[in-house]
Amino acid sequence: MNIKIEKSKACGTVKAPPSKSIAHRLLICAGMAEGKSIIHGISECDDVLATIDCLGALGVEIEREGDTVIVYGQDFRNTKPLRHLNCRESGSTLRFLIPPAMLCGYITSFDGEAGLMRRPMHIYENLFKDKGLTYISDGESICVKGKLTCGTYSVMGNVSSQFISGLLFALPLTDGDSTLRITPPIESKSYINLTIDCMKKFGVTCEWEDENTIKIKGGQSYLPQEISVEGDYSGAAFIEALNLFGGEVEILGLNPDSIQGDSVYKKFYPMLNDGIAAVHIGDCPDLGPILMAVAAAKYGGVFSGTARLKIKESDRGAVMAEELKKFGSLVSVYEDSIVVYPKEFHRPTEPICAHNDHRIVMALSVLLTITGGELCGAEAISKSYPTFFEDLKKLGIGVTEI
Repeated sequence: MNIKIEKSKACGTVKAPPSKSIAHRLLICAGMAEGKSIIHGISECDDVLATIDCLGALGVEIEREGDTVIVYGQDFRNTKPLRHLNCRESGSTLRFLIPPAMLCGYITSFDGEAGLMRRPMHIYENLFKDKGLTYISDGESICVKGKLTCGTYSVMGNVSSQFISGLLFALPLTDGDSTLRITPPIESKSYINLTIDCMKKFGVTCEWEDENTIKIKGGQSYLPQEISVEGDYSGAAFIEALNLFGGEVEILGLNPDSIQGDSVYKKFYPMLNDGIAAVHIGDCPDLGPILMAVAAAKYGGVFSGTARLKIKESDRGAVMAEELKKFGSLVSVYEDSIVVYPKEFHRPTEPICAHNDHRIVMALSVLLTITGGELCGAEAISKSYPTFFEDLKKLGIGVTEI
């Protein structure tokens, strides 16, 4: 899908989309809670639908009534997968569900889009082989077998917090106590805390023993709940960026006391708006594209902690550098840092490409409201924020499909 965006200023009010990160976590907790849970505020984004489908493949019955989902959870220790788990392109779904699926000891097969299956998974591969569990990947699917047990697990903290979250979901249901030792530096720690918080809402607890160690008591059980998904700071960051370029937008539905890590954009935007800013994004890599976009259209910026941008839906640092060049910007991408130089910003010289990445779609769309232009591959938005272009139209942005 190709989109034409007119040069225009945003004005009005929109509701923040439901948090994809929280939705994944609440659905998984509900899926492991024997009995009926009700979750309000579940969106139709592709990643969340992937988690719903995969829970169904694990024997969890799920009903939808608008944006409300009714989950009839199962004891994962006593279930058997009904079919392979298709994770589509959702890294969260894949990494979160592998350890819970191994509570039963049966063979479980995961697959998904080619891009997902190329993303790093060696953390689980090494962990499980050390524990005598089967982990086989042929580049197109992953097959695991063996019963996950309690114990001590050592995990690198600078690859993805999703591996840590996957273990956190499962280990409280094992027979004994467990310890997660995380090798520093720990990036995206806020996402680990988000997992712990969602688990607590379903009656399962674990705690930080020190800054690199999590203690997990075994023999726990998830309890059914009725709960709502918070508004998403990750998605809201792209909408609120419009205010940096003359917009007058109010976003409703955000929890001011949220522990979502991407809420830090409220601190970063004033920094970028005042001049060349130095920003560390190791704990909020999903903000990388929009922060780079703002820097390009403002005064430049220096970003550290960017290594993980290479292993997202696209190599986000590289593709943003490629697309920002069309606006006249100069970007240098290094191993763990990115520099956006202040240059004359202008209407792109050719159509902009989304690189099949939903966050690239949103970041470039914000820039096109300043200059006007065309965006190719806009359908990638369905991964996380399917109503994004509808919300832009509500705010008075000229958007047409071509």
